Amino acid sequence: MNLLQKVRYLCEQRKKNISTLEKELGFGNGTIRKWAKAYPSADKLKKIANYFGVTVDYLLNEDDSTESVISTMSKKDQNDIAKRMEAIKADLMHSDGLMFSGEPMSDEATESLMSAMEFIVTQTKIINKKYTPKKYRTKE
Repeated sequence: MNLLQKVRYLCEQRKKNISTLEKELGFGNGTIRKWAKAYPSADKLKKIANYFGVTVDYLLNEDDSTESVISTMSKKDQNDIAKRMEAIKADLMHSDGLMFSGEPMSDEATESLMSAMEFIVTQTKIINKKYTPKKYRTKE
């Protein structure tokens, strides 16, 4: 996918059209469509990336893995994950003898475990959100 195709895809995901996006970001009419032939300035790329919650690298990289980088997490989802991670961490810290392979876990190992668990919870949330029927989705 090239840059223009990715922006179109991201617009479809948010149910927006390109002209609306241009107005919201303060771009001139037809600016994004010109990106099929020329790359935009870094400033405009940053605005697009921040708007959609993706990285500039994702926008410029021409691979086809659109789902791997797209951040579809709302503030509510992020707060839910943060609360869940705090509860998991509290449970782990209050249990006696937190060990890995028979050895007590160091603080560094515990942080690694928490990072991995946060990744799992986040990915699960994204996958579940992707397959939630439209009638059960809440508008954000």
